[in-house]
Amino acid sequence: MNSPALPASAYAGTKRASYTGLVIQAIVNNLAPLLFVVFHTQFNIPLAQLAVLASLNFVVQLLTDFACMFFVDKVGYRVPIVLAQALAALGFVLMAILPTVLGDPFVGLCIAVVFYAIGGGLLEVLASPIIEHLPTPADQKASGMAMLHSFYCWGQLAVVAGTTLMLSVIGRENWAVLPLLWAIVPAINTIVFMRVPLPETVADEHRTSMRSLFGTPMFLAALVLMMTGGAAELTISQWSSFFAETGIGVSKAMGDLLGPGLFALLMGLGRFSYGMWGHGLDLRKLLLASSIGAALCYIVAATSTIAAVSLIATALCGLMVALLWPGTFSLTAARFPLGGAAMFAVLALAGDAGGAGGPALAGGLAVATHGWLAPLAALLPDDGGHGLRTALLLCALIPAVFAVTVWRFGRSTGPVTDAPEPT
Repeated sequence: MNSPALPASAYAGTKRASYTGLVIQAIVNNLAPLLFVVFHTQFNIPLAQLAVLASLNFVVQLLTDFACMFFVDKVGYRVPIVLAQALAALGFVLMAILPTVLGDPFVGLCIAVVFYAIGGGLLEVLASPIIEHLPTPADQKASGMAMLHSFYCWGQLAVVAGTTLMLSVIGRENWAVLPLLWAIVPAINTIVFMRVPLPETVADEHRTSMRSLFGTPMFLAALVLMMTGGAAELTISQWSSFFAETGIGVSKAMGDLLGPGLFALLMGLGRFSYGMWGHGLDLRKLLLASSIGAALCYIVAATSTIAAVSLIATALCGLMVALLWPGTFSLTAARFPLGGAAMFAVLALAGDAGGAGGPALAGGLAVATHGWLAPLAALLPDDGGHGLRTALLLCALIPAVFAVTVWRFGRSTGPVTDAPEPT
């Protein structure tokens, strides 16, 4: 049962637990890929099956996002947020144990992925509305959302640096220690979420219905923002290391450091800075400028003949896309304050769809440079024949679509607080 109304100061622990939840989500999404080489060499798992593990994590989180639409507002935040921590911890423990005790290590890893991916999907849906519905002044809600999502970036940096360092210390043969150590974080947060006060969910009789939301052009625009924001972030993030090494010509270590590493650092700094000092700024104008800046970063990275310039543009894109996802959450929550957790689940679903579709689109466009996009590829600097420069140039349209949509988003103002129509 959720706690009654309390002063804002009583929710300090709730904020810390929610921030930790985003760190856990980063562990969910980044730990297994860091161990792919270990799984390949120690268990002879082929690359195609390793790709299945990454896809399985994503698909399970999408299904969890979808399922959350139907039950979170009814049962409240407490049970699902505690379950999220517990399942994430269990999944990490199973990752360490099952591959060595089951006859097929790949099956063991798949079982582990399903458990922690459900936890990650629940966290993705629940953490944002919990922070949004805390008793915070209206002009600080957007900065609070940005602060929350900055912890995903810090978690990503922590799991990459921590896992890499520990592997070098304990040796790859002792890799199973790592998921057990990372499991401590959600295990502790499980206990914390059992104790901290949580806001109430929106009651059925007051909540704006899904039918009403989907019948509102402004909400459909928000879905476009989520899809393009997720795609703009994940496309360059997922391909930055490969682009740095093969398209620009830097070493693997330098590519990882200056590609996804610096990208995540600047994205985290962007979110943290807005969370600390951005509550007086016009969020819509900031999102417009950020998305235009992201499009320019894509273009410069794709067209520059100077490797350092392309790397800087790739990293700066992390700063430019920092607010696209949390900012869209905040704009939509302000516009539809009675949307409830179901609305956040739909938004997360759209963001995940964009996050999956953007990198896939870039890969498809890169392949097409050996066909119908060959004339365009010939006009761009050499990228080793992989076609990523062409792909990134065309993918600049993704943040451009975001910019156009967010410009249109603010032309109608005022919250929509209608109760759901009878069915």
